Amino acid sequence: MRKTAKKDFLKSARKSKGFTQKQIADMAGISRTTYTNIELGTARPSVKSAMSIAKVLEIDWTDFFEKKFEQDAL
Repeated sequence: MRKTAKKDFLKSARKSKGFTQKQIADMAGISRTTYTNIELGTARPSVKSAMSIAKVLEIDWTDFFEKKFEQDAL
């Protein structure tokens, strides 16, 4: 799976909730820049950040660490 898979997944989840990147970041307790980098696939979230983002978006936090996304780092 390409890097865009994570980006598309997070962007789609965020947009389906009607939130901006800043709103998600604020609700998750992280900076907008950090959230943006995670959504773009240029940064990996910590477990704490993944759990916070997942709670806001109502998704499974382990999706951030699934094998399909680990391939992005290679």
